[in-house]
Amino acid sequence: MARPVRISGLATYVPPRVLTNDDLEHLVDTTDAWILQRTGIRERHLVEPGQATSDLAEPASRAAIAEAGLTPADIGFIVVGTTTPDTIFPSTACVLQAKIGAKNAWGFDLGAACSGFLYSLSVGCQMVATGAAEHALVVGADVMSSIIDYTDRSTCILFGDGAGAAVVSPAEPNGPAVIDFLHEIDGHGGPALCMPAGGSRRPASHETVNERLHYVKQDGQTVFKFAVTKTEEIARRLLARNKLCPSDVDLLVSHQANRRIIESAAQRLGLPPEKFVINIEKYGNTTAGTIPLALADARAGGRMKKNDLILLASVGAGFTTGSVLLRWAI
Repeated sequence: MARPVRISGLATYVPPRVLTNDDLEHLVDTTDAWILQRTGIRERHLVEPGQATSDLAEPASRAAIAEAGLTPADIGFIVVGTTTPDTIFPSTACVLQAKIGAKNAWGFDLGAACSGFLYSLSVGCQMVATGAAEHALVVGADVMSSIIDYTDRSTCILFGDGAGAAVVSPAEPNGPAVIDFLHEIDGHGGPALCMPAGGSRRPASHETVNERLHYVKQDGQTVFKFAVTKTEEIARRLLARNKLCPSDVDLLVSHQANRRIIESAAQRLGLPPEKFVINIEKYGNTTAGTIPLALADARAGGRMKKNDLILLASVGAGFTTGSVLLRWAI
């Protein structure tokens, strides 16, 4: 029988360098007012040249492990949700394992775009629940600036760099724990949000570089409509499966892609502003990093306490959709 599990440590990291909307006004034809009105973003953090995803994941991971009262040697499994691995291979999980000295851990990267943290959290929870690992390190981290075209105003205003890490450990019987998760994918939505080149279908070439195909391409309207609809739908399905309704939720922590998406989905669920988190103004869309960053900010702001019912939700390229329901344990 599977044992209950909980989040025992949580930490985040963003690089110090900030790119503001005013800065972007000098790069592309846009304005601070337009960006803020359309997305809710004021600024985003960017790495320095040469910094990679593992460089952001490392400090977040070390701090999460310390909060859990553990050492890296206690970690038995590592999963890194990322769209921007340091390299195609070896995996960023391997790089991170060596950096933090988690000598007893095995692991891998998981590709689910903006749902990367929730999918990784579910995998980590299963590893601990089944006894395959005593403690798992779950990371959501991306250096989106490495695949953003800063001449494309439709995408360059949206994304930033950041990382979050959570440690998953066994929970006390009848104590606060992860309750359930529900995920789905719809591959028909793939073309609406993708990086066209760099994989096996279109390997890097002079042609793909000249055509700027190694950057994020997005059909904004299609993504927006899908995200609003599916955030509400996946949340309702997960709650109903556990005989709960939206009013039972203490806090919704949704992927931070666009302020209007979060507000629209929350309104459909009947949640007032005090019951959902928006922190996109500080970070932009950090892809797999958004949910741990939002959790950390909510905790720091006193918006979560032990035993609160927390609902996590995400929609990402693929399309991927996910939701996790838990009682907050730290």
